[in-house]
Parts: sequence; structure tokens; C-alpha cells
Amino acid sequence: MAGKTYDMIVIGSGPGGYVSAIRGAQLGLSVAIVERENLGGICLNWGCIPTKAMLRSSEVFHLMERAKEFGLAAEKISYDLDAVVKRSRGVAKQLNTGVGHLMKKNKITVVMGEATIPGKGRVSVKTDKGTEELSAKNIVIATGARARELPGLEADGKRVWTYRHALVPPHMPKKLLVIGSGAIGIEFASFYNTLGADTTVVEVMDRILPVEDEEIAKIAKKSFDKQGMKIREKTTVTKLDRAEGKVTAHFEKAGKTETEEFDTVICAVGIVGNTEGLGLEALGVKVERTHVTTDPYCRTGVDGVYAIGDIAGAPWLAHKASHEGVMVAELIAGEGHPHPTDPQSIPGCTYCHPQIASVGLTEAKAKDAGYEIKVGRYPFIANGKAIALGETEGLVKTVFDAKTGELLGAHMVGAEVTEMIQGYVVGRKLETTEAELQDTVFAHPTLSEMMHESVLDAYGKALNF
Repeated sequence: MAGKTYDMIVIGSGPGGYVSAIRGAQLGLSVAIVERENLGGICLNWGCIPTKAMLRSSEVFHLMERAKEFGLAAEKISYDLDAVVKRSRGVAKQLNTGVGHLMKKNKITVVMGEATIPGKGRVSVKTDKGTEELSAKNIVIATGARARELPGLEADGKRVWTYRHALVPPHMPKKLLVIGSGAIGIEFASFYNTLGADTTVVEVMDRILPVEDEEIAKIAKKSFDKQGMKIREKTTVTKLDRAEGKVTAHFEKAGKTETEEFDTVICAVGIVGNTEGLGLEALGVKVERTHVTTDPYCRTGVDGVYAIGDIAGAPWLAHKASHEGVMVAELIAGEGHPHPTDPQSIPGCTYCHPQIASVGLTEAKAKDAGYEIKVGRYPFIANGKAIALGETEGLVKTVFDAKTGELLGAHMVGAEVTEMIQGYVVGRKLETTEAELQDTVFAHPTLSEMMHESVLDAYGKALNF
């Protein structure tokens, strides 16, 4: 059936797509958004939000086990995995509904179905009522990504899981193997390990959390070891033999092979962009290694076609997608002077226990880039609030350009660091130097005081350590 013409059509309603649509509508554009599954995309429904809800449950469970430390009594502590999952799904549903309300509030047309781009300025949507044809001068592709599956390690939903299966588990793992130690792998390893699963994490690189600062990753590993997690680095899983109720994993390290039995395996070995079926190649949009090639303004090189978020490449983070979505909407509307996203100013957060957060260059990358650096460190054990909270494990680390005082990077491991990192992100955005950070007053007693002390330490001025 014939459809309407819009100023802007967004394909995909994840944190990049729905935010882009809202910003476009705020600027007076007529906007339609196409979604094939759930409003809010993977992030709200099967990623960021429901995982944090589950991790919160495991965090509370962990605190209950420590009740005696706080002068409290909690006996016969247990959990109901089905109830934990039910709460997580309820949180996701609440946010999914919220996105629907935002679409109505901003008068954005929502078309549920599978989109293709048959030609410039045209979007064809296969809905449950037939095919709907839409047109717009500007098309924003925000179709996101899915879990990468390696040959021989494919998920079956029974004993071998992707993140989606791990969010609605058919059983509680007794002996769990997690393949991949990036944010997704480590978060699920942390969740299931805390609830009692005998957990092993395998990483092909020479260390876990390979994108994080090496010193921070080492502290995290030490903590995971203490929690009973087994870490295998420089190790490849070559194949999985599946049998009733068990999986035999084949490991290879330095030319040697061995096998071990598990009852559950979670594969978290990266993502693949959702580029198929859109008609991108015929349109002239360049796709490399499952991701759309764009310029810094998310333009694909085909007039009026943009790509944002995971489909446009790393870093694969919801907040990066949202920022790009706003920038593209403002470009389309001719609003102000939109700025491209700077990857070095995008914070990364991992919600395991202990939490990990970072922004900017690691110490190693700063050196590789030719900077002469000053590095500051401040441990949680020296902070009054951390001691009062019973969270004395962790470190705040800052990296400065010795010549200019520019904050090149900040890296943290410990309680609530995913909230604290934003202070340094704002600092980098405002092009702060060590002098301004040293002159800033931090409230006492707070965990954030460690941010101040780490800066002071880089210049030999730490007061409380």
C-alpha cells in the first residue's frame, strides 16, 4: 500500500535510532521509525538494561552473604533464579513501554516490520499486514548488531548460549565456561559466579579485558581469582562436543590441547553488524567486515543515507549510538554546528564485581602515541568512604601529558566507578588540565575524592596516601 513521505526515516529503534528520531522531531522534522522486533532495540530489551538488573540481584546477594561484616544477620540466604529473571524482564518491559510513549509524545510514526531500501529516498517495510512503502530525503540506518558465532561454537540455547539465552536461562549453570573476556563475557561470568556457578573464562589474547588499561585488568583478574573464577589466557576454544546435559570444550594453548567438561557455555566473542537484507550494496553503501563505512559525521557516501551506532563500527556502546543519532538529526535539520564523536572521549563501563570504567588513552597507548606522561594512582583502601562501605578493593588511575597537563586518560576498578568516570569525561570535554582538577573541591566523605587524590598523586602531591 502507498505510504507517506517524511523528512527523515530511521531504521532501527535502539538507543541510536529512537534518540535520533526524537531529536529530529524536536527540530521540526517529520519522522518515521521502523522496528522489526522491540522498541528500544537490543540495549533496552536484551542488553544494557536487563543485564544490569540481573547484576544488581547478584550484587545484593553478595552483600547478604557479607551481612556479618556489617553487624547484621541474614540466615539461610538463597535466590530464586526465575524471580531474578522475571524482575530483569520487567525492567526491560518498563523501558520498552517508555520508548513507545516517547514516540507518541514526539509525534513520530512507528512502523513495525522488516525494512529494505529499494532505492534512494525509499524504504519498503514488510509488516504483518503487507508491505508499506515510505519515502524520505534522509534515511538513518541504526540496525545495530548481534552476537558473533564462530564455527563449531554456535549457540543452541540449551547448553551453549549467547547473551540472549543467558538473560533467560533454561537452567542455572553448575559448571560454566565463558568464551571471551570483554564486557559482555565478564559481566555474565561475574553474575553466574556470584550465584555459585563454578566459572571458567577463556580469552584468546594475553590478558582478560584486553581493551582496558593493563594495570586495571590485572587488579580485576586478582579479584576474580579471589572470587573463585578460573581465568585461562592465551587460550583458544577450538570446538565443543555436545552431549546430553554436558559440553566438552577443546582448549588449545601454545600448541598443546586439552579437554574439559562443562554443563553450560556462554559465547561472547564479539558482534556482527546487521547489514543483511537492507539492500545496501545495490544502493552503493560500502560494507566492510559487516559494518557500514562512514565519515566522522556518519555519512555513508550515498547522498541522504547515514549509519549510526553499532552498524557503523566501534566503539560498540549505546551512548556512542545516541550521540551519533543526535548529531545526524541536527545535520539533517541544519541545526547549529554538530561535532563528530571523538572515540577517545567516550567512556566505557563494565558492570562486573568489581566494576571497571575508563575514558581516553591507557598508559601503554599514551606512551605508544609519543606522549611524555605523568601517572597518578589512588587505592580504594586509602579512602574513608570506601572503608565505611566495606569496598576497599580497587584503584583510580589518571594519565596526563607531562608537557601540557592535558588529561589523556582515566581508568578505574572498584565500587561505583561506572558512576564516577563521568567526572573525568566532563573534564576531558572541557579540555581541563591537572591544575583545574587539583583546584576542584571534592565532597568528603565520598568515593570521588579518590579522583582528586589520583590527580594530585600524578604530580607528587597526594594528601592521604
